[in-house]
Amino acid sequence: MSNYIMDLRKIVGHRPLLQVGASVIIENAQQQILLQLRTDNHCWSYPGGSVELDEEVEEAAKRELLEETGLIAHELELFGIFSGKDTHYIYPNGDEVSNIDIVYLCRNYSGTIQCQEEEVMELRFFSIEDIPENLSAPVKKAILQWIDAKKAMQ
Repeated sequence: MSNYIMDLRKIVGHRPLLQVGASVIIENAQQQILLQLRTDNHCWSYPGGSVELDEEVEEAAKRELLEETGLIAHELELFGIFSGKDTHYIYPNGDEVSNIDIVYLCRNYSGTIQCQEEEVMELRFFSIEDIPENLSAPVKKAILQWIDAKKAMQ
């Protein structure tokens, strides 16, 4: 599969790009969220990444989840679509994006948790009371919405 965003970067450099992301919030039986400590900004995030040309968004979410965590999603439920100023981001290397993040919730998964060394320093489950403060800016809105949903169910 090609790497559409990286191919565009060769042409436009660091200029802002509209980027469509597919992400997964993994929730375990204890209603904890799986977060990954990113290697690029040293902040916590959920698994996800760019949708490639002609790739179905749900398949991109499953692919990114497997690549970054070693987990296989058996069922995905649309959690939300996040965009706007809250998801605009400048990566540590200077690449700028305006994200449209399509986020799925997954409770039915299998596999052994394993970090993708190039992108992920650590993978850990967190309860809503223990969510780290240093969340990656583009995912903060979605994680806070997940926390609010969990609190509303209590």
